[in-house]
Amino acid sequence: MKKPDPARDAKPALPAAFDWDLRLYVAGATPKSVAAFRNLEIICEEHLAGRYHIEVIDLMKSPQLAQGDQILAVPTLVRKLPVPIRKIIGTLSDTERVLIGLDLRPHGLDPFAARKDKKHAS
Repeated sequence: MKKPDPARDAKPALPAAFDWDLRLYVAGATPKSVAAFRNLEIICEEHLAGRYHIEVIDLMKSPQLAQGDQILAVPTLVRKLPVPIRKIIGTLSDTERVLIGLDLRPHGLDPFAARKDKKHAS
C-alpha cells in the first residue's frame, strides 16, 4: 500500500475569513446614509485595511431585515465580528467615537502607554 503524500494530497487552502464583519443599515440613499457609508469606508481602510467586509442593508428595500439586529434608527452600524456585537447609530463622522465604539484604538495614540525614555515622577 502506498503512503500518503501530504504535498500531493493537500487540499487548497480556503480564503481567510474577514476579521471584521460589519453591517450598515440605511433607509435609501439619503445624505446621512451616504455620509455614514463614506465615513465607514475611510475608517475601515485606515484601521482595518484588507481585514473587513461591509454589507449595506437598505431598509427601504428590505424592512424585515431590521428585526434581526433590532434596528430602531438609521443609519446604524452593527459589528457582527469580532464578537461581542456592537452598534453605533449616526453618520459615523466622529472618528474617535466610532473607533471606541468598535473597540479599535488609533495607532500610536495610547495616552496611557509608558514611555521607555521617561523616569517615574516622584
